[in-house]
Amino acid sequence: MSLTLSDTAAAELVTGSVYPSTARIDAFLAENPQLPTPVLVVDLDIVRERYLRLRRALPSAEVFYAVKANPDAAVVGLLAGLGSNFDVASLGEIDLCLGLGIAPDRLSYGNTVKKEADVAAAYARGVRIFAVDSAVELAKIVRQAPGSTVTVRLASDGDGADWPLSRKFGASTDEVAEQLLAAAEAGLDLGVSFHVGSQQRDPRAWEAPLCAVAALSDLLAARGHRLSAVNLGGGLPSTHFHSTGPVEVYGVAIDAALEAYLGTDHGLRTMVEPGRYLVGDAGLIRSEVVLSTPKQTDGGRRWVYLDIGMFNGLVETQEEAIRYRMRCPGTRGPLEPAVVAGPTCDSLDVLYEREPYPLPVDLQVGGHVDLLSTGAYTTTYSSVWFNGFEPLQAHYLPVSD
Repeated sequence: MSLTLSDTAAAELVTGSVYPSTARIDAFLAENPQLPTPVLVVDLDIVRERYLRLRRALPSAEVFYAVKANPDAAVVGLLAGLGSNFDVASLGEIDLCLGLGIAPDRLSYGNTVKKEADVAAAYARGVRIFAVDSAVELAKIVRQAPGSTVTVRLASDGDGADWPLSRKFGASTDEVAEQLLAAAEAGLDLGVSFHVGSQQRDPRAWEAPLCAVAALSDLLAARGHRLSAVNLGGGLPSTHFHSTGPVEVYGVAIDAALEAYLGTDHGLRTMVEPGRYLVGDAGLIRSEVVLSTPKQTDGGRRWVYLDIGMFNGLVETQEEAIRYRMRCPGTRGPLEPAVVAGPTCDSLDVLYEREPYPLPVDLQVGGHVDLLSTGAYTTTYSSVWFNGFEPLQAHYLPVSD
């Protein structure tokens, strides 16, 4: 299976750098030095660039932006104008989209755990795509959403992902087959979905699930039914501490897997649900150093405490899964490893300890640490008022002309 990029795609990588420019964010922060930290600044130009780049890299798939990654109206409205569809996880996200004028036929209710009343309410609002991964959940769709498309979620081990999604969601191949046959008997349109894990670093991770999708499609055909849709889920990465390939490499790998297992003329509606890829690299969080000190109780290691931590936006540092890139403006000293922790009075609020971060030795209390590629899963994970700390504030830089 070849992963060779075309000359055009290779040329685009030169202009679409793996490390997106923070120039507009830097200018905004320089012009607004009074902004209290921590603060997130999101450059919507990067969101636009990422969406257009994904459409070129994977033109066969319809984009359903995962609203949970960043539900700000500025982000959702921009993507709607560019032509995106939306993966929603609750009635709240459905109503957010509808309130922005997005038609309900552009929404996919992708949460596999839904109150039956919410299924009925979503159907009444015009939503017609629902995800399930159990017979009990399927029965809710049969009762409350007749004639809809149901995408039965196949379990994935999440190997290669920094944030695996393998335990809570998904069913075995046999269970998916049983649910698809039951859905067919109920008159629903049939789809299969899967998710290879968030921040997936292996472009070939889509191969095994698509092989299973092909087998399921054959099984349905043998029973006189037709699979109509495949949802490739999310997993496309942002630019974090551990390197990943550009989206063009993922596009080539996914297209190759689709062709290998489903054929060139499979005729399936193909969906993809990026969240982190579209908005992660567009954001930067500026934080302040609250304390920097060696701890004798930890063998003399230096601990650097920021004014942002696990409870006000950085939940994905749990188990050191997502390792954000950092920069320290105004420092020039050599680097040495440091444990990085948040400000709250809670022992869980330690970001990076097992694998300390290299930070400048001249980083002082009151200095700034910028966390890069933090436009996804930060404001939405920020607590309401834990320890009295305010939720993470955000500013969105409008699309330039």
